[in-house]
Amino acid sequence: MKPRTEGSAVVRTLNVATYNIHKGLSLFNRRLVIHELRERLRVLNADVVFLQEVLGTHLRHARRHGEWPVEPQYEFLADSMWPEYAYGRNAVYDAGHHGNAILSRFSIVHWDNQDVSAHRFERRGLLHCEVAVPGWTDTLHCVCVHLALTARSRSHQLERLRQRIERLVPATAPLIVAGDFNDWRYRASHELAHPLGLHEVFELAEGRSARSFPAALPIFRLDRIYVRGFRVQRTHVHHGPAWARISDHAVLTTTLERL
Repeated sequence: MKPRTEGSAVVRTLNVATYNIHKGLSLFNRRLVIHELRERLRVLNADVVFLQEVLGTHLRHARRHGEWPVEPQYEFLADSMWPEYAYGRNAVYDAGHHGNAILSRFSIVHWDNQDVSAHRFERRGLLHCEVAVPGWTDTLHCVCVHLALTARSRSHQLERLRQRIERLVPATAPLIVAGDFNDWRYRASHELAHPLGLHEVFELAEGRSARSFPAALPIFRLDRIYVRGFRVQRTHVHHGPAWARISDHAVLTTTLERL
C-alpha cells in the first residue's frame, strides 16, 4: 500500500462522493437549493467529489433567484473545503452552460474535457483529472461522466471512455470513474469495467450497484463509482426526503484504501 500524508499524520484512505446536483435547483426548477446542497456536501467530508449537471452560468435563473451565487456553481460549492476544482463545459445555450465538475482537496496537476456527444441535441463530455495525492508515487486519475439517455449513445460513449483510459492511464496508476451512467441495461460492466479491470464499489461491497434514482425512494441503479487499484472499505447511499429536496439523484459515497 502507498499511503498519503497530511501534516504529520499518515492517512491511508480516500473518501469519494458522486452526485448529480440537478443544476442546484429543486424539481421543476421551482426553488434554488444550491446553498443547502453546499452544506450537505461539506458534511460528507469527501476528499474528491464528482459532480454532474453543474451550471457554469445561467442568466435567466440568476435574474429569477435573488440568492443566486455570483461565482459559477463549481466554485461556490468548492469554497474553502476543496481548494482545487475543474469544470468541463458540455452543453452551451443562450442563457449559459452546464457540465461536469470535480472538486478535490489535493492538487489537480492536469485536466481535460473530451467531447463524446453522440449528437448535437445531447451534449456530453468526459472530465478527466490527474490529482497529486501527497505521499503517492503515481497521480490519481479521476474521470467524471454523465452518459446519454439512449443505449446506442451510451455504448458509443463507453467505447470512447475505454479508449481514453487505455491510451492515457498507466495500468499501475490508481483510477476512479464516477458519475451518472444512465445505465438502465447494466452495460457499463461489460463494455467498460471488465475490459479495463475496473470494479464498481457497491458491487464489491454489497453484490449489486446502488439504487440511486429517484432520491426520495431509489429504484433505479443509475449512478456508479468504478475503481482500479483500491480496496473498498465502506459504501453508502444518501437518500430520503431531505436529500430529495435538493436533487432527484441520491449521493453515493465510498471510502477507499490504496492497494
